[in-house]
Amino acid sequence: MFPLGSVLLPGMFLPLHVFEPRYRAMVEHCLAGDHEFGVVLIERGREVGGGDVRTYAGTVARIAEARQFADGRWALAAVGMRRIRVEAWLEDDPYPRAEVVEWPDEEVDDDLGEAATTVAGALRRLLALAAELGEPVAPVASLELPDDPVALGWMVAGVAPLGPVDRHRVLLATDAAHRLAILGELLSEQEDMLRFRLQED
Repeated sequence: MFPLGSVLLPGMFLPLHVFEPRYRAMVEHCLAGDHEFGVVLIERGREVGGGDVRTYAGTVARIAEARQFADGRWALAAVGMRRIRVEAWLEDDPYPRAEVVEWPDEEVDDDLGEAATTVAGALRRLLALAAELGEPVAPVASLELPDDPVALGWMVAGVAPLGPVDRHRVLLATDAAHRLAILGELLSEQEDMLRFRLQED
């Protein structure tokens, strides 16, 4: 497990610079196996040195690229794969470990097409406003969003200018419909805030 001060969602890219000895050992263990590790958000404390308070919701990350430096540090490129729930934390020796279970979405019978279209439109408006304010965001013109509502929800949450607390809310959503509803609220709040900033300027 790799507790971080940020939230990893399925489909998100995760660059990591690994320098602590315990996480170097974890990387070597992962590379010798299935190249996967869990990522959870740190609620309180710091990711360096331990002593942190961690959330129970997380995401499996798969290492896509790994490069080791001469001094033993690692540069990793990983991708979020699927959601997990921590059942119990084990001792951190030799590195953070936990008993986890897969946490798939609950089934939804509703047609999510309209909700997905609404959220996609809200994201495009938000990114356009953020770009107008000079914020570093993904360019709207080149943004290709998936048609599948589940994949779209995860991608929107990863691309939108949201903080770790908001992204964690999205991660906790029980199903795709709930996730899209949360995203609708969050994007609307962000849009209102950016419009206010534009009026001030």
